[in-house]
Amino acid sequence: MTRTARGANRGTRRGVLLAAAVLLASGCDSGPSLETQDKVTAPPGDSKHLVVGSAGFTESDLLAQMYALLLDKAGYDTEILSVANRELYEPALESGQIDVVPEYAATFADWLNAKVNGADAKPVGSPDLDATMKALRKLAAPRGLTVLDPGRAVDQNAFAVTAAYARKHHLKSLTDLGKSGLKVRLAAGDECVQRPYCEPGLKKVYGIDITGVDPKGVGTTQAKKAVQSGQDQMVLTTTTDATLDEFGLVLLTDDKNLQNADYIVPVVNRSRAGSKGVSRALARLNTVLTTKDLADLNRQVDSWRRLPEDVAKKYLETKNLL
Repeated sequence: MTRTARGANRGTRRGVLLAAAVLLASGCDSGPSLETQDKVTAPPGDSKHLVVGSAGFTESDLLAQMYALLLDKAGYDTEILSVANRELYEPALESGQIDVVPEYAATFADWLNAKVNGADAKPVGSPDLDATMKALRKLAAPRGLTVLDPGRAVDQNAFAVTAAYARKHHLKSLTDLGKSGLKVRLAAGDECVQRPYCEPGLKKVYGIDITGVDPKGVGTTQAKKAVQSGQDQMVLTTTTDATLDEFGLVLLTDDKNLQNADYIVPVVNRSRAGSKGVSRALARLNTVLTTKDLADLNRQVDSWRRLPEDVAKKYLETKNLL
């Protein structure tokens, strides 16, 4: 298995994109997946060589780089693996091929819940962070995973309109939009018509008059251009979208907490990275990294074409974490 070494050679910061066949190859130095194991009861481990996983998109790459840098600072020898599929990297996390990965609390809770209880299981992720974390940790622990504390940064679904539209109609929140009585055509994914956080929730929770969903995807350039041009009035995107300014768009506050608590949380393999040393190292980011910071870091990579490893290092240096 090819990996990018870190720690001993700290100038090398690039992850390696692994195909499924490579990640799951029999030559990998790891044990079997927990799919065939009983509940994990081993004490927390403290391996000095840790593999940090990334899901292969900008934000995950940035978080993985920051995790690795903080662990390097704490005396661990680290490397990064990029695996652009949760169906692959989560079993690798269970088996010890990956030791640490950045995740999203509500999304990961619902993913594990479906894996354990079936695709039709009632979702356990919710806008309540405490309830979501409790459910997530309950699902993760039997699989040998420890979910560390969330920080301040959250990457949730969010809704944006043009700044001009917001000014004209005095809109700052989704409540304001509902009270305005304006008819809204929404640029989003085609699943929006049935997802509770999307069209049904906007109607039920906020009373927004959604006249139709324009299936242009979540936060895509095409969707943003449709709102920019006035073809649609609002777009479904995320709270860390780095390109809203380029399209003259602003987020409306989800003031009634329609969206789930997708706070960023480190998830670790307990038997290899469940120690206080790992949790203390990663917790240094919790009080520093904000949603706004993360959006700005995404922008530096996506719009300014800077390398994730350089952006991550510079950010941690400016926050006196390195």
